[in-house]
Amino acid sequence: MTYLPEATTRSAPIRLGMVGGGNDAFIGAVHRIAARIDDRYRLVAGALSSTPERARASGARLGLDPARSYDDFAAMARAEADRPDGVEAVAIVTPNHLHAAPAIAFLERGIHVICDKPLTATLDEAAALAAAARASGALFVLTHNYTGYPMVRQARDIVRSGGLGPVRVVQVEYSTDWLAAAREAEGLKQAEWRTDPARAGAGGCVGDIGTHAFHLAQFVTGLTLDRLSAELHTFVPGRRVDDHVQAQLRFAEGARGLLWASQVTVGDENGLRLRVYGETGALDWHQEEPNKLWLARRGAPKQLITRMGAGATAPAIAVSRTPAGLPEGYLEGFANLYVEAADAIDAARGGGPARLPETLPGLDDGLVGMAFVDACLRSAAADGAWVRPVTL
Repeated sequence: MTYLPEATTRSAPIRLGMVGGGNDAFIGAVHRIAARIDDRYRLVAGALSSTPERARASGARLGLDPARSYDDFAAMARAEADRPDGVEAVAIVTPNHLHAAPAIAFLERGIHVICDKPLTATLDEAAALAAAARASGALFVLTHNYTGYPMVRQARDIVRSGGLGPVRVVQVEYSTDWLAAAREAEGLKQAEWRTDPARAGAGGCVGDIGTHAFHLAQFVTGLTLDRLSAELHTFVPGRRVDDHVQAQLRFAEGARGLLWASQVTVGDENGLRLRVYGETGALDWHQEEPNKLWLARRGAPKQLITRMGAGATAPAIAVSRTPAGLPEGYLEGFANLYVEAADAIDAARGGGPARLPETLPGLDDGLVGMAFVDACLRSAAADGAWVRPVTL
C-alpha cells in the first residue's frame, strides 16, 4: 500500500520565506508545520511581525539568520530578490488587510506566493492583487485548507464524476462559539483583528468562516453561484462586524443551496459540514470526523466510507499518509496543499509551465470568495434582496 506518493523528481527543498506568523501567531505556526511535514521546504527568511523588535525576536526564536530576519516585507522582497540564494516562495500569514501589498511585492519579483484566505480585505485590493498575479510569471496559492482533506477529495470525485446524478441541493454550515462573548475586549489578539473591519474587511463571520463554507461547497460540486439572498447579524453588543450569516444560494446549473455560518453558537467547536443531494444519491461530510464520508444511493442503505478503508478511492488515497484507523486532519490537510504547491514550484524550476493542479486553490478561487462576501454584504444591506456576485 502506498501513502502520499512522492513527486517523480524530488529536488532540493524550496527556499521559503514568511510574512507575518511571529511569536504567538496561531496560523503562522500551522503553515510552518505544514511546510515541514513532507520535507519540501526550508524556512530561510521572514518579516514576521509588524514591529521591528518583535520581527527580530520571532526570527531569532525560529533560528533565522539575523541578516534575513527583516523589519518589513518590502525590505525583504527587495533583498531576497537580489540574493542568488533568495526565497523561491513566500507564505503570507498576516491579517487580511496585509495580504495584497506583500503578495504584490513578491509577485512583481517573480517569487511564488502561498497566501492564507480570504484573498484580501476589500474588492479594490483583490483587483490589484489579481492584476499583479496575472502579470507575474509566479504562482499564487490560496490555502483553503479543508480542500486538502482526503475525504473531501473523494467527495469531489464522486460528485464531479456523476456519482450522485445532477446536483439538486447543497447544504453547508460552519458553526463555532469562540466569539459568543466579546473576546476582542479581553485582549485576545485573534479576536481583536478578526472583529476589526479595518483589518478583517467589512465582512466578519462571512469573511472569516463563511468563505470556507462557500469554497468547500464549490470545490466539491463545481457549481457556479448565480445569485444569493443573505442575512448578516451581529449578536454581541458593540461588535463592529457580523458574527452570524445565513444565505440562500441559487446556482447557474439549477441547484439550490443554503449556507449558514456562525461564531456565536454556544457548544459548537469547529462544525464545518457539507451535504450534497443529487438526483440519485447524496453525501455527508463533517470536519470534526474528517476521515469519514457518508454516501447514500437511492433505494439502498447508506454506506460509510473511511479514509484508506474499504471504498476509499484514488483521490483520497493520494493525499493520505497513514494506514486506516490512524486519523489525519487539520495539519495534514494544510500539508497536502503545500505538497501540491511544491510540485508546481518544482515543475516551474525545471522550466515547465507555472500552473496549479485543479485541486489546489488559487487566484480565481480567491476572487470568487471575495465576490461572495461582497454579494452577502450588499444583499444584507438591502434586507435580503437577491443579488448577483460581481465579476473580478
